[in-house]
Amino acid sequence: MALSEKQKMEIEDLLNKKIENKLKRYSRETTSMPFLSRLVQDSEKVAAYSFIHSIATTLGMSIYEDVSVIIARETATECFRNYGIGGVLSKEQKSLISSIIAGLRNGERKANIAQEIKELLNVSAEGGTYHKEGNKVDFYMLRDGTEYYFEIKTVKPNIDVFTKSKTKLLEWIARKRKGVKVFLAFPYNPYAPEPYTRFTIQNMMDHPNDFLVGEEYWDFLGGKNTYKDLLKVFDLVGKNYKSRILDKIKLVAQVKVVENKNI
Repeated sequence: MALSEKQKMEIEDLLNKKIENKLKRYSRETTSMPFLSRLVQDSEKVAAYSFIHSIATTLGMSIYEDVSVIIARETATECFRNYGIGGVLSKEQKSLISSIIAGLRNGERKANIAQEIKELLNVSAEGGTYHKEGNKVDFYMLRDGTEYYFEIKTVKPNIDVFTKSKTKLLEWIARKRKGVKVFLAFPYNPYAPEPYTRFTIQNMMDHPNDFLVGEEYWDFLGGKNTYKDLLKVFDLVGKNYKSRILDKIKLVAQVKVVENKNI
């Protein structure tokens, strides 16, 4: 299974709305980039950098959450983005999680999510309290009776971000007090076609049991070839907007040239 025509149209519509809104509302928030503009010596390229960065920020991780819902809801019983997981955490649970994280970072234990779940479920939740931090899940789905919780992050995090994400995954298990499936997911692999081998992942994640990258993630949600179909939709939308985006960049560049004449 890959993307249905209905899903393709929904994703295309989502992207169209995002880009249309950006084209209509965009104005350069950064009014002066004196060092970069003098180094590059090309106002249009500086404008392009500013505009592309703005598009990337607007899309952010939320676009991947929205697309995840579109893909998963055809096979999932239910699925939501920005989902409140609820539950409480006890001192014993938090202490064990801290111990697991410290062991992973120090190389004293090897990442094994199945073992980590087993340990967490053997710890008492008595006296637990609600913690607002870490309560939100980027994407959740219920499929074939199994609950899946995903943290979708930028593709080149440092070790501290990996540590925080791993901690959050373990806390989700503790909050639910049952063997739910938890994953850190990256929307694409920046090192493709080579495997994702960023040094900061070393020993923190149990790939692919709690960590999915690019094609692994999208195909897990929608079936084989979902990732390839998804790229085709993005490519189609990009081609449709290419000339308008280039015109917008030229317009913004011209405005900045006028504004900077007296600098």
